[in-house]
Amino acid sequence: MSDPLQLDVLIAGAGPAGLHLARLLASGGASVLVVDPLLDLRQAAFSSAAVPLVALRQFALPDAVVASRWRGWQLHGPGEQVRRWQADADLGAVLDFGALRQWLAQQARAQGARLELGWRVQRWQPLADIGAVALLRGANGAERQLQCRWLVDATGQQRALIGDPDPSRAPLVSGAGVEWLLEVPRSCWNGWSDRLSFMLGSNWVPQGYGWIFPMAEGQLKLGVCRLSDPKHPQPPLHGLLKRLQQRLQLPEARVLDRHGGLIRSSIQRMDCHRQGPLLALGDAVSTANLLGGEGIRHAMTSSDVLAPLLLQALAGRSAALERYAPRLRRRLGWRWGLSGRLARRTWLGLRDPRGDRRLERLLQGLEREAKADDLSALLFDYRFERYGWRALPYLVGLR
Repeated sequence: MSDPLQLDVLIAGAGPAGLHLARLLASGGASVLVVDPLLDLRQAAFSSAAVPLVALRQFALPDAVVASRWRGWQLHGPGEQVRRWQADADLGAVLDFGALRQWLAQQARAQGARLELGWRVQRWQPLADIGAVALLRGANGAERQLQCRWLVDATGQQRALIGDPDPSRAPLVSGAGVEWLLEVPRSCWNGWSDRLSFMLGSNWVPQGYGWIFPMAEGQLKLGVCRLSDPKHPQPPLHGLLKRLQQRLQLPEARVLDRHGGLIRSSIQRMDCHRQGPLLALGDAVSTANLLGGEGIRHAMTSSDVLAPLLLQALAGRSAALERYAPRLRRRLGWRWGLSGRLARRTWLGLRDPRGDRRLERLLQGLEREAKADDLSALLFDYRFERYGWRALPYLVGLR
């Protein structure tokens, strides 16, 4: 059966990008429905969710979605080397991803958007001069059709509606990650509580990295992530995570939650952003940055860019949407492609001593000259020019 009401916008996916777009559109007077196959927005909460403080202000995020705050960096490796940088004030936060989604859903509903869980957009087709018709399937197998003026793919790296980009135009770099939420004694938590910690080098996580992020008191996130490399065999991620747990002396920690996820993103971001009445945002247009596997704030930024243009289209000025892709590229900036190339070179190269030595030289330079906020500028803002010509040979592959 069909929904009796024709929607302005149907959004497939209740992640940060989809929910943020919903609240922005609804606040502008649009009729919006968000659907997601999840039955509980706290499920499938794979996201380490470390963000700089500016993201809290940019998206007006409340303390209720913040699990902890951090003011330092700790890098283990290559080998047994440990390097630390500490600031005098907070540099960022680790978000509770499930709480973030729930809060965004509440905000969207408060503006008048509808949210229906347990439903997915199975398929769609354009309707001439009207918009699109979408077939929805529920968790119990029920089906229904909805008409909308605009349909938005916010399904993340799955790209369930927009599909993968042309590999000759925008080849995807893929990665996979596994993360555990651990319960640890207060004495153990204190040692990790005010910093983001990463484990780097082929003897830690070949072709990737590990991390420990603080959550609420007595809880830590332990994870591993790596880029896919069909040319070389790669050990199972769960085995790497278990070894990381033992090596960092966390073997007695109780595992409260286990989850995993994929990242697939193009480096130059030449993905298709629109197919007729279908638009895509967030990870579906490669806003996940490969350097640190960071996605939340970039996905929400794509919603900030799309929302005013889509409201103009709903008002009869559909040509405004032609500015979406170029405006998003400008918003992310020229450093984006450079950070992607650095990520591919760094992580795929960490499979042997040669790659470790190359990374060691870069870290030695950072240890001598960088402060904690410099690392934040490097890893969150991709401000490589702060390191001038010293970093350029590494970035372009001469070292």
